[in-house]
Parts: sequence; C-alpha cells; structure tokens
Amino acid sequence: MNKILSRLKDAVKDLFAGKKVDLVIGYEDGSIPFRSRPCFVSSADSADKLVWNYTCTNNLTVYLPRYFQARKKGDEKPPKIGIVVKGCDARSVVGLLKEHQIPRENVIIIGMPCTGMADTGRVEAALDGDDIVSCEEGFDGTLEVTTSSGGKKTLKIEDVIARACLECSHPLPEGADVQIEGKSRGASDKRYDKVMEFEAKSPDERWQYFIDEISKCIRCHACRQVCPNCYCKVCFVDQTKPRWVGASDDISDVILYHIVRLFHQAGRCVECDACVAACPMGINLRLFAQKLGKDVQELFGYVPGLSVEELPPLCAFKQDDNQSFITKP
Repeated sequence: MNKILSRLKDAVKDLFAGKKVDLVIGYEDGSIPFRSRPCFVSSADSADKLVWNYTCTNNLTVYLPRYFQARKKGDEKPPKIGIVVKGCDARSVVGLLKEHQIPRENVIIIGMPCTGMADTGRVEAALDGDDIVSCEEGFDGTLEVTTSSGGKKTLKIEDVIARACLECSHPLPEGADVQIEGKSRGASDKRYDKVMEFEAKSPDERWQYFIDEISKCIRCHACRQVCPNCYCKVCFVDQTKPRWVGASDDISDVILYHIVRLFHQAGRCVECDACVAACPMGINLRLFAQKLGKDVQELFGYVPGLSVEELPPLCAFKQDDNQSFITKP
C-alpha cells in the first residue's frame, strides 16, 4: 500500500496548495500497534501523518454533519472539507447529501482503492490472544506480525478480513472528486448468504435469535455514535418530553431501542459495519440491518448510497410498488 499512500499524501498536499480544502479528514497511526485512528489534517505540512493500511476501518463520514449544522447569521462560512473514503464510506456521503445534511460544494471526496480491512478480533484470535508488538504488510496479501512473546507469524489477509469486506458489493468509491489510483477488491456475490440462512429459520427461531443477541446489549449506544446515519441532535432514546423509551437495561427497553434504530436504517444502511466494530459485546447487528436492507431492495428495487438523485423508498411512490407486506386488518 506504500504507493497508494504516497499518492494520497500528494493529492492532499495538492488540495491545500490549490486552496480547495480547509481540512482533510483521514487516518493516522493509533497509539497501539495495528490500529489506526481518525485524524484531521489542516495544512499541507501535516499531510505526511496520513496512513492507509488494513486497519483504516472507521467510517469517517460520521464527522461531516457536525461541520455543517445550522449556523447563526454572521457566523463564519462553513469549511471546505476533504474526506478519505472507501466504497462503503462513499455511499454514506451520498446518503448524507441525499438527506441534505451536508452541502456538496463544501465536500471533496477522496476515493481510496480498497482491498478490504482486517477484523482485529479475527487477528487476535489467530494469535491465540498474544499481543501485537508490530505488524507490517507482507507480500501477496499477507501480514507479518511480531507478538509480545517474541514470536513471528504470517497471516493471510483473506483469513482475517472483516465480514463487511467479504460481503461488499460496491468496493470502489463512486463519484469521488479525487480518485487515488490502485486496485480495489472485486464485488462479492455472497452479500446475503447469512441473511438467507436467517430467513430459513421459523419466525419463533428468528425472534429467539434476535432476543439472544440483543440481550447482550449494555446500552452504551456506541452503535449509534459511530453511525453516519445517526445525526439527530437529540436521539429518540434521550428525549424526555415525551419519553419514548426507558433508559434502563431492562430487556424491553433494550429491544425497543434496537428495533426503532434498525428500522431507521432500512433503506439507509450501507453495511460499513461501523456499529459492529464499535460494539463491545459482539452483537451481530450486521445481520439485522442486512435483513432490512434485503427487504427494501426486493420490495422497492432500492440500494442506498448509489445515487444522490434517486428518492429514498419511504419518500417515493410508484403505481407498481410491491404491496405484499400489507396485511388485512
């Protein structure tokens, strides 16, 4: 990825030199090995701290709406922001544009060629719980890992890649203003395999699986905080007048929170798995969001994040819309 990183740094420096951006949101090395974190580059000189590797999992578009929230008269003009995106992240940008949360003229989309991101949980499992001291990209899609016990291990990326990447149907960022040259992962034809396994269960079995997963929740709301679609200034679970849902970890409150949030994602979720990566309890949120996404695609022929002009399914009506989900009183 060294060549790709060099191209990224050069592109960011050119954007600052041409005064096309005031800020670029990207990735930098984290404080521990084999981790990256969001960084905010404010000048060409600081572009050298940018990184691009198998740990750039964060969906950075979650930061965009707060830069363009309603401003009082006389406030300074909103900044011009460049943002580093993968294929799934680019679709999140489209979603925010479609919902009028960010102005297109103030956003420069920097598209990265994505071959998939590593799942740190799978990496740690492959190392039998040993801590990573250093990790370097090897040849032919491998990672050369040195552990705290002094051992060295070669891991194949395909063995530790995130499920979101294995099932990604749109790995190439569409509509990028600056496209960084490089090879992207091929589109997957197994996107809904796990969902179809879930659908094959009986209604009682599906509900029990949902309860078993959601009962792990500790109400930390990490899934909400990292999701680009959760941009409401006050979430429905935080409202008190009226109070829609209790703040406790009682299973009924937990279920209501997740059901309402999941249905808010129907026709909007781009399956970036930011929520899955953030969940400290390992809840399979991806499966439930995918199930609703599959339903929306089959019922209305809609895939989120592909077109700014196409109306979301809940904002459009067609004479031939599928009505099989409507039941009699």
